[in-house]
Amino acid sequence: MKNNSWRTIDIVIASVIAVAFGVIFWAWDAVWAATENAFLFFPPAQTVLYGMWFLPAVLSALIIRKPGAAFFTETVAAIISALLGNKWGATVIFQGAAQGLGAELAFALFRYRLFTLPVGMLSGALAGVVAAVFDWFVWTYAYELWSYRVPYALITVASATVLAGAGAWLLVRALAPTGVLDRFEAGRERALI
Repeated sequence: MKNNSWRTIDIVIASVIAVAFGVIFWAWDAVWAATENAFLFFPPAQTVLYGMWFLPAVLSALIIRKPGAAFFTETVAAIISALLGNKWGATVIFQGAAQGLGAELAFALFRYRLFTLPVGMLSGALAGVVAAVFDWFVWTYAYELWSYRVPYALITVASATVLAGAGAWLLVRALAPTGVLDRFEAGRERALI
């Protein structure tokens, strides 16, 4: 039976990932703003960049492998992002918490026993679905359904699947051989890779 209680190292690593990505989110806000004109030809296409905002949830879940890792990390990263300032205000805290729950769902479906690339990608995709639904009700409700909101949602989910899902899995695979993850099952699997 797997022990799902959090160790001190789990809390520390989840917090470090959250703070680091809270700062990355703040920088990514600037990237988002700087690229708006590049997507004037089809504004929903800008959500190809959206997946970066879900990466810490999937990453921490793949490393820590315990219930709540995705939710905790994504929520704290969103709080840090809000404290640093962004054009969306404190709403990002609620949005981050919802996205964290979406990412968490994929691992919960497999009872926190499977941490493969497909599960990571599903986690990213579910975070993207939650983000798209959140955005439909909070940010894009006034836009046309078929020409804006549906493509926006589809591209968001694709971006989340690739950037957050596959990206986090690849990042764990890149970190494992360095030894920095040796205190985690993800790091101990490196001999099997």
